[in-house]
Amino acid sequence: WISPFFTSPMKDFGYDVSDYCDVDPMFGTLGDFDALVARAHELGLRVMIDLVLSHTSDVHPWFMESRRDRLNARADWYVWADPKPDGTPPNNWLSVFGGSAWEWDGRREQYFLHNFLTSQPDLNLHHAPVQDALLDVARFWLKRGVDGFRLDTINFYFADKYLRDNPSLPKELRNNSIAPSVNPYNHQLHLFSKNQPENLEFLKRFRAVLTPYNAAAVGEVGDAQRGLEIMAEYTSGGDKVQMCYPFEMLQPTRLTAALMEDAFARMARAAPDAWPCWSYSNHDTMRHITRWNLGADAAKTYATLLVCLRGSLCLYQGEELGLPEAELTLDELRDPYGIQFWPEFKGRDGARTPMVWVTDNANGGFSAARPWLPVKAPHLPLSVAAQDRDAGSVLAHYRAALAFRRAHPVLRTGAMLDIRATGDVASFRRSGDEEIFCAVNLGEFTAEAVLPEGNWTRIGTELGSQAATGGRASLGPWGVCLAKRT
Repeated sequence: WISPFFTSPMKDFGYDVSDYCDVDPMFGTLGDFDALVARAHELGLRVMIDLVLSHTSDVHPWFMESRRDRLNARADWYVWADPKPDGTPPNNWLSVFGGSAWEWDGRREQYFLHNFLTSQPDLNLHHAPVQDALLDVARFWLKRGVDGFRLDTINFYFADKYLRDNPSLPKELRNNSIAPSVNPYNHQLHLFSKNQPENLEFLKRFRAVLTPYNAAAVGEVGDAQRGLEIMAEYTSGGDKVQMCYPFEMLQPTRLTAALMEDAFARMARAAPDAWPCWSYSNHDTMRHITRWNLGADAAKTYATLLVCLRGSLCLYQGEELGLPEAELTLDELRDPYGIQFWPEFKGRDGARTPMVWVTDNANGGFSAARPWLPVKAPHLPLSVAAQDRDAGSVLAHYRAALAFRRAHPVLRTGAMLDIRATGDVASFRRSGDEEIFCAVNLGEFTAEAVLPEGNWTRIGTELGSQAATGGRASLGPWGVCLAKRT
């Protein structure tokens, strides 16, 4: 999945698009992109690109025309609203990046909606020509050979037609959110500013565009309260997107056995055929090694758990090295979100520093030129070169875990049954052409896993799988038991 490379003023590093159908000169040309896709396909790799359909840059020609007056051909392409009689914004909606989600425009004497930066006006997908234009963008890239899309902020595509106020969110529910605690965005239940039912029909239209190309889409569901349920809505039925990733495993709170059990129970209630894309880290969150305070053994156990879960997996660059969050100073930041809330929230740049390939190079072998964010010294000893020949490294474990998943197709397509949390131990069965029992101790103390009735043979020794005696396995801190029914 390649982050946005479209023409952009780069106020939010490509997530503010000014031309959906061209490459920003800082990255190259359309010809360069075509060459990249062709080479990737030669290597057996598929390429997904990041489509930002909920908003554009304020210098996109669509918005520049829309803001000119209230009568032009694109007057309704963005979410515009009159002020209240006292001149204040039309409702109480807040921006994810802080402050009101409304910005005044003197030309139209109206406010426009921006769920993120003021320079990122929200498109009005209630207006059919906007949907048509966005679907044409998808077709443009599919014709160039892309294999699918990561859909940024997929649940933000539609806002409530009637612009109703969001209700407040009780204080006790504000701990886990898609925004840091210092952001007032956490004070609302975003009932009307996103997650609207009209999105389902648009996603069906989007899926119809993907189908002739055998392409896939993974959506980002940015919602802390109903993320799993929205993911289920968007991926069930086989007629919308193929997969979405919710934020349940991207939260500040460490994933425990109980939280895992609850997540799968909620998903099953919402839609049994829902298809999640699980991830622990990405470009919008603090790296999970730091966020959850994990050592190498714990990082390996979480990797083993990930490859055993039902759903698709998303690994973020450097995760396979066990990289911690990079500590950056204010003058090194590029992220406007971090600059806005510094120092209580340091933004997302600590997870966005370059991949470290080698140890004996100030930029980690990423580039001979100065990268856009610095490589920090603590990352260098964790480079690919440093871990490549170490059979006990985090990198070696990730390689073994992925090979284990490939060797057992039931882990990719089988049912996931008997999901249980027993203290710190999470356990379940994967059932299909074969049956595999998985138990992981997500704690720092020895615990016991009880296998289901029947004959079981230990597998996954390369992942540290423990043997069972008499149907029970004693799992040390971060211990794992993997067994196959015989």
